[in-house]
Amino acid sequence: MVPEKFLPPAADSRGVRIALIFALVAERLGGHYEHGIWLTEAQGASLIAQWLERTRRNLPLAERRQLSDLSDQLARRIAASVSREAGLYISHELGEALDPAYQSDIALSVMAECEQLLDGALAA
Repeated sequence: MVPEKFLPPAADSRGVRIALIFALVAERLGGHYEHGIWLTEAQGASLIAQWLERTRRNLPLAERRQLSDLSDQLARRIAASVSREAGLYISHELGEALDPAYQSDIALSVMAECEQLLDGALAA
């Protein structure tokens, strides 16, 4: 039996949801700037399921779709507000920041945006 302190947080915890939004924003921006495509809500929800499955966790489809939608809103807002060069840089920074050892002010700023989005959605 694995001691409780070594178990990952529940998939529906606030921190995990924020991290999932962040990871999807990075994925969406990467797809947009590298391939000229935007993931659909369903594709984002499927990615979340795959990521959670690696740690034997899951979220209901409705919650995965909500997180996917929130990440789409933020990724499109970022893309619409910066130049292509800045967007490429942001996309790169977010991809690198998926490694917890990588420190980035841009990633921290986007993480704060993810947190605000989630809090707003939960309050609605």
